[in-house]
Amino acid sequence: MSFDPVALRRDFPIFDRTIRDGRRLVYLDSGATSQKPQAVMDAEIDFYRHHNAAVHRGAHQLAEEATDIYEGARLTVAEFLNAEEDEVIFTKSATESLNLVAYAMGNAKVGNRFHLTAGDGIVVTEMEHHANLIPWQQLAERTGALLTWFEVTPEGRLDLSNINSVINEKTKVVALTHQSNVLGTINPLEAIVKRAHEVGAVVVLDACQSVPHMAVDVKALDIDFLAFSGHKALGPTGVGVFWGRGSLLEELPPFLTGGSMIENVTMTGATWAPAPRKFEAGVPNMAQAAGLAAALKYLNAVGLENIHNHEIELTTYLLNKFADIENLRIVGPNNIESRGGSISFTFGDIHPHDLGQFLDSQGIAVRTGHHCAWPLNRKMGVPATTRASLYLYNTHEDCDALVQGILDAEKYFGR
Repeated sequence: MSFDPVALRRDFPIFDRTIRDGRRLVYLDSGATSQKPQAVMDAEIDFYRHHNAAVHRGAHQLAEEATDIYEGARLTVAEFLNAEEDEVIFTKSATESLNLVAYAMGNAKVGNRFHLTAGDGIVVTEMEHHANLIPWQQLAERTGALLTWFEVTPEGRLDLSNINSVINEKTKVVALTHQSNVLGTINPLEAIVKRAHEVGAVVVLDACQSVPHMAVDVKALDIDFLAFSGHKALGPTGVGVFWGRGSLLEELPPFLTGGSMIENVTMTGATWAPAPRKFEAGVPNMAQAAGLAAALKYLNAVGLENIHNHEIELTTYLLNKFADIENLRIVGPNNIESRGGSISFTFGDIHPHDLGQFLDSQGIAVRTGHHCAWPLNRKMGVPATTRASLYLYNTHEDCDALVQGILDAEKYFGR
């Protein structure tokens, strides 16, 4: 499949519609959720129409077919991440994936490598989405561990000048985002992972904003756990991925119990099946897994390198356009060095919510608010921002529409 964003848009039925009195849809909110190609919808419908049965339960033909589709989706995810098949666990969301690892560590008993006590350290960053902050806050509260963090510079980069003191001999977990959902910053993992492993800590990566947009190889990154959501990667809602090193998954206690995650049960106890089943209690999200597999195959066909290069080109274009708009302040890096296609900004004294509503009246969908990252907004000195997030189906025409919409808003509000 050759890369042509205009042609790709034809694969997405939602772009056939108009909004707000017949205006063309300019969708710049893929950081919140991506649009879905027809192939993803077809995969879900096909599962329900032809193969619907509970996976791993039953010897009849439908159950066999459903299981093959579900496990085939697991293999697709594993190949997409360059992981082993039994290291891939399906959840309902990336938020659940991150809670899974945090709560599982909280369930670890004395003697287990994941058992935390007072004095142990958990390290995060100031740029975390709440989904990769609050679970660690809660784990620290339950165990007495100390939560510390890397600060963010005014330019929107992590300050690693004190990396050896932040990640120290007491650190057990380092959890951070790969790419900030607010700033677009792509974090320098190599130094962080190296230091974490020097002190015996595990690295948990929130890859929600990176996996859909660039090639992510868990072996090359040398991380220990990873989470991403299907709905940001052209896939369905209701399905997320949790990946972990096989050796670590063996030691990690389960998060939820019951259903087919067991190996043996008596009236007084139970033993757990090996991963991934140990972490998939209950009937799983089968049709959604089929849809996610279709989404990842679509991304592979387009090419992750093509997608990343396209987004960098559009980001460069938009940053240059923004530089010419008086009173527009970019919150985060104002260049393309180690950054992705999410651009947050403020515009004079027009409140982001007001700007977002005006842009919506012009058919332009952006995100406004704190983007589930309150501590980061406070650090950057803003109560809220407007965010435009780019993806493979966006075009220069979309960027031009946003720029014109901002200029028209200035006239509308009389600023």
